[in-house]
Amino acid sequence: MDDKYTRRLEKIEVYVKKWLPENPDSAWFDDVFGEIVSSSRGIKSDLITSLTMPSWDLVNRGGKRWRPLLMLLAAESMGGERGGEAALPLMPLVEFPHNASLIHDDIEDNSDERRGKPAVHLIYGTDTAINAGTFLYFLPLACLSAWKGDRDSVIPNLKEKIWNIWAGHMRALHLGQAMDIAWHRDFYSLPALDEYDRMCRLKTGCLARLAAVLGVYIGMSVVSSGTPEQVGTVAKAYGEAAEKLGVGFQILDDVKNLRGSIQGKKKGDDIVEGKKSLPVLLYLHRYPEKLEFAARCFDAARLGGTEAPEVGELIAAMEKTGVLDEAMTKGQSYLRESGDTFNTELLADFVNSML
Repeated sequence: MDDKYTRRLEKIEVYVKKWLPENPDSAWFDDVFGEIVSSSRGIKSDLITSLTMPSWDLVNRGGKRWRPLLMLLAAESMGGERGGEAALPLMPLVEFPHNASLIHDDIEDNSDERRGKPAVHLIYGTDTAINAGTFLYFLPLACLSAWKGDRDSVIPNLKEKIWNIWAGHMRALHLGQAMDIAWHRDFYSLPALDEYDRMCRLKTGCLARLAAVLGVYIGMSVVSSGTPEQVGTVAKAYGEAAEKLGVGFQILDDVKNLRGSIQGKKKGDDIVEGKKSLPVLLYLHRYPEKLEFAARCFDAARLGGTEAPEVGELIAAMEKTGVLDEAMTKGQSYLRESGDTFNTELLADFVNSML
């Protein structure tokens, strides 16, 4: 990520660590559990960390943090410095669900590595990882409960509005994941390209959309910019642009995985998972007679991992036909379309930095 975003990323990290500390204390416990669990007394600290440590481990490994950064930039674009400061405490609403989905993805896909280290479930156990990942989905609601940024909002009941927006995107995110799982479980499935686009908008574009929508609502609300209807119109437009950004990012990520240029992941991981990425779909729709060959490669990769020779065979076959370059061009076009829609220099520059 561009150096000019370093200061903002440092601020984001403060709130990531505030709500997901390495060693949760009694104050954190009270903020998160409130009156339901009146006190951490009587609960051993190692039991509390068994809930938080798997997620802390993954989040602490790094990650681009581009979703919370997008939210912050959208808030700044709409409400200046005041909008950005109001949005900062809500960064976990987009960053934590992303990391939660990675924990669950790695279990569902039988992945063995994430961000250069063993997948979380291989270190802490599948049962603990599932529970920790699920907790990480809901943890951001604690930061929303504590948020005071809606005091001068032009949107009535802004906190409730944010909660409803967040919940709707979480449901959509899981629908996209269900589509992806169904396709990679069946090696012979061949989704249409428009079905793939829809899945990607739900599974990956959804969190980017959420980030932009929340940023607009917060930024415009705190500076009393526009009526609730006008705020909603801008949020919709920016959300759709961010959704394209998310899809483009996913496509580029998938191409890089097949070419072995993703830090912390093994080349061909997506073949092992049986993932119907855009390059795979372009290849199979153009050469339907290769479906049997691709299914054989997926099956061998599932059994033998990334070292299975069939992984390289399938990647080489796709590379030879030019579908990897075609997918790369498509992903870049999504990003450019997204940047063209954002009518602020701050957001347009951010999108360009991802190309």
